[in-house]
Amino acid sequence: MYGIDRSPPRAIIRATVTEQVGPTQSATSSTASVAPTVIAPGNYDGVHLGHQALLRSATSFAQANGLLTSVLTFDPHPGTFLGAAEKPVITRQPRRAELLRAAGADRVHVQHFTHAFAALSPEEFIETLLERGARALVVGPDFRFGKTRAGDVNLLVQLADERGFSVLIEPPVLLDGERVSSSAVREALNAGNVLRATKLLGRVHEVQGKVVIGNRRGRSLGFPTANVAPEAVLPPADGVYAVVARDLAAPEGVLYRGVANLGTRPTFEAGRSMEVHLFDFEGDLYDRELRVGFVARIRGEQRFSGVEELRRQIEHDCDRARELLSGVAPEWTERM
Repeated sequence: MYGIDRSPPRAIIRATVTEQVGPTQSATSSTASVAPTVIAPGNYDGVHLGHQALLRSATSFAQANGLLTSVLTFDPHPGTFLGAAEKPVITRQPRRAELLRAAGADRVHVQHFTHAFAALSPEEFIETLLERGARALVVGPDFRFGKTRAGDVNLLVQLADERGFSVLIEPPVLLDGERVSSSAVREALNAGNVLRATKLLGRVHEVQGKVVIGNRRGRSLGFPTANVAPEAVLPPADGVYAVVARDLAAPEGVLYRGVANLGTRPTFEAGRSMEVHLFDFEGDLYDRELRVGFVARIRGEQRFSGVEELRRQIEHDCDRARELLSGVAPEWTERM
């Protein structure tokens, strides 16, 4: 649909999984109390199309062999222990775990990433997965593991031979010739290209936060807004966006449409904020958690000569947002 290219996974089978552990069989003393599983380890920031493809392969292999599908993810990001510059996340826990389960994971394990865990050798890291019941691992071709990322897929295959588990290597997913990755999502969001981010994620990018009391300036202009104190995730570039929003206290599936402004509100020099005007909404959202999905960018932030010029522009922004939202694909918002 969008030029998505996904080659079939390259399976490297090093053990006959169904002969090792059945539903009622016991394993070695270190794994006897845990259910046999396929484990897909990784950071999964954003749970983008590449992550989803990897989980489809894991789920397919698990179902064919009578196993569970498990994800092992990490918090905080391992890069913070390896000297990499800290990057704002695309999706935080527990929302990341919700999306992983929706993508097929039976279980999601969040490993607290500590200096002690970072110091594990590649062999010790694999041992921790076997202790969790791993009978197969599903990874991407660039998968690295163990202290200083010393382990790669070649070592993983070698360890699979030695320890008797299976490995599936999932090739990258390409979208219009570009590799789908968390970095590509970040690049799109930093540019304000939320449509590109949506295609890479397979859903709209979300920012969630509590509605707090603002200066009520939007109400005085005829466009009451919910002032959202956003969680620490990567927002799109400053500007005005067509959005969908969900009050997390309301019944699931109830979505509102609207327009959002991200930025510093230069006309009033009022500081950074995220303001959301919901169409056809009447009610009180204060202290409620609002999840906002960014569908399309309307314009960048502007400074206006006065209140009346700003009001006319907001009217135009709302009209444009309604047009853009009328054509949004249902699958982009169904998981909100």
